[in-house]
Amino acid sequence: MHEAPIHNASARQHSGGPSPVAGRGGNRSDRARKSGLSEIETEIAGLPDRSTAELRLAWREFHHAGPPLGLSRDLLIRALAYELQQRAHGGPSLALRRRLQSLAGASEKGAVDPGIVLKAGTTLVRQWRGHTHTVLVHKDGFEHEGQLYRSLTAIAERITDVHWSGPRFFGLAKRAPASSPASAGQ
Repeated sequence: MHEAPIHNASARQHSGGPSPVAGRGGNRSDRARKSGLSEIETEIAGLPDRSTAELRLAWREFHHAGPPLGLSRDLLIRALAYELQQRAHGGPSLALRRRLQSLAGASEKGAVDPGIVLKAGTTLVRQWRGHTHTVLVHKDGFEHEGQLYRSLTAIAERITDVHWSGPRFFGLAKRAPASSPASAGQ
């Protein structure tokens, strides 16, 4: 497969000379070593100098499909830089991908503050109808009254006998602000 030429903007910045194009004279890896940048850093630094057509071709090589319609040039450059970094250094761990997926799902529902991360050993306490309920956070779940649960929601439902958001029940998520008629028209 033919690789689109990559302009080396960082080499030009450090040497004061013209930007070389891969495959047309100039030794890109030699210049990268001289400027203190790795080959991947040099390639990423050159992305803004590439034409939009070259960027779209690079996207097609990564994804075997064209970029999404309406994707701005800036986002296209950022996405390609991410792809290059991911290929050079590896992507996020499976645990991080799962956590991000979980936060994205909760965020769509407005249920969880992404800044809240419960560490194993944390104790949650909630008063409900005159009874104090204590939950101990474990690495693989939550312990309530000696029983292990996968989610806080399951515990909240057991305590209340109705469906409750577990994070909301234990005070970990804020209720979405109700829109008032006065603020709706503004």
